[in-house]
Amino acid sequence: MNYRILYLILSLLLSCHQPMKKKLVIAHRGASGYLPEHTLESKKLAFSMNADYIEQDVVLSKDDVPVVIHDIYLDDVTDVAQKFPQRQRADGRFYVIDFDMKELRTLQVSERFDPKSQKQVYPNRYPMKQGNFHLHSLEEEIELIQKLNKETGKQIGIYPEIKEPGFHQREGKDLTAVVLKVLTNYGYTKKSDPCILQCFDANELERIRTELHSDLFLVQLIDSPDEAKRLAHYATYADGIGPWYQQIVAGKKEGKWQFSTLVSEAKSLGLKVHAYTFRADALGDFSSFEELLQTLLIEADIDGAFTDFPDKVVNFLKEKESYN
Repeated sequence: MNYRILYLILSLLLSCHQPMKKKLVIAHRGASGYLPEHTLESKKLAFSMNADYIEQDVVLSKDDVPVVIHDIYLDDVTDVAQKFPQRQRADGRFYVIDFDMKELRTLQVSERFDPKSQKQVYPNRYPMKQGNFHLHSLEEEIELIQKLNKETGKQIGIYPEIKEPGFHQREGKDLTAVVLKVLTNYGYTKKSDPCILQCFDANELERIRTELHSDLFLVQLIDSPDEAKRLAHYATYADGIGPWYQQIVAGKKEGKWQFSTLVSEAKSLGLKVHAYTFRADALGDFSSFEELLQTLLIEADIDGAFTDFPDKVVNFLKEKESYN
């Protein structure tokens, strides 16, 4: 037999049995498909499910404590309207920044709901306004994850997001500087540390790299097609992008999912792609959660997924590895 042909056959066979490259499972607001988002209980559950990273959205309190909560508002995940009815602003909303941490700790955290209709956003999740859940600081969550890592031998990372930095600046606060100081105090300073920092505000993320001189792994979140056109600029300061997964799929043709050029363009610039948000109870046009994961993680070949159901994505990837 021709040795060149034999070599090519062997190479092909070996390539088919290479282990699947590591794809990150990012616990979106913790294991938020099972317990109320951004509670310590939800983070503990995500840790036990072996997510690679656990996400923390961060805003500031009145007394400059970095608080882990998804929005600058309180009234869609807490009982603030009942406990502090006179503290709403002119727009009718209750803002984290108007309360000190002592006051914030008195609030009961609930499964997410619409403040006007009082209806639960995801009706089949943890029952709204039940349980005993509370707000906590970024420091508390980092300490929890680091202690659990030490006790279990795991190395689960953190994935904080700077939320609404422009709003904080207009309120006279530098949220980013506060968060970076906390991260530095807990040993997160460089790309090789188990910490990825994200933000939707491109100017602020660039500032983190160029003005504040952070060497952390940075991910530029994007939520519009126009932003997706700026990949070359993002690559000058960021290490990855975080698009909505719907920006990656481009409908079906003859029964097969088609894709935009977003992933290939990002990877050609050296950017990782961590897409959001994978929910088993909000499938969109997909027939099953497995189809959604197969399409984005395997066929589109993204590098990581934000998910409310980290256990399901971890198990999906384990199965793929076993058949690789």
